[in-house]
Amino acid sequence: MLQMKNVFVLAVLLLLVSCQQHYSPKPRGYFRIDLPEKSYTAFSYDFPFIFDVPDYGYFLPDTRAVAQPYWANISFPAFRANIHLTYRPINSRTQLESYLSDAHTFVVRHIPKASGIEEELMKDFERRVFGQMYYIKGHDVASSVQFFVTDSVNHFLRGSLYFNVTPNNDSLAPVIHFLKEDVRRIMHTIRWE
Repeated sequence: MLQMKNVFVLAVLLLLVSCQQHYSPKPRGYFRIDLPEKSYTAFSYDFPFIFDVPDYGYFLPDTRAVAQPYWANISFPAFRANIHLTYRPINSRTQLESYLSDAHTFVVRHIPKASGIEEELMKDFERRVFGQMYYIKGHDVASSVQFFVTDSVNHFLRGSLYFNVTPNNDSLAPVIHFLKEDVRRIMHTIRWE
């Protein structure tokens, strides 16, 4: 009887020890993002430039009181994102240098949050389009893609991609890479009017 009692106590102890649950946290998940197929149309506004706009985006002139002529946005409602475009006419070499300096300053402001900045240079002598795209890496970077294009004589266009959400570029990475290709398309299809 004593032996049976010892076996029972031992079995209960083994059962209690072996049934402990170990909690392991699950990795944070993100919603699936369905990306549309790439397709483009040249926009038809009376601007000093034209380029291909993605069919899943909307080209909208900037109507804010502070907006200057030919400022615009390309809105992507499905992604809650905008590419803000600022156009400036060039009247002198000094003015071009100032615009280039401003474009560089806007990128440099992201350095405290950035883990790296990739630069992509563009030169198209035939179409007289020169520019640079910046891909700013980092978890909390506000604008992960910025660019400018110019003909070095009359036209200067700067753009930056912003999301209307709190920056979390880990979860936004697929959309950022998707829209980065659209920025590249803008740069490679722009024509000065």
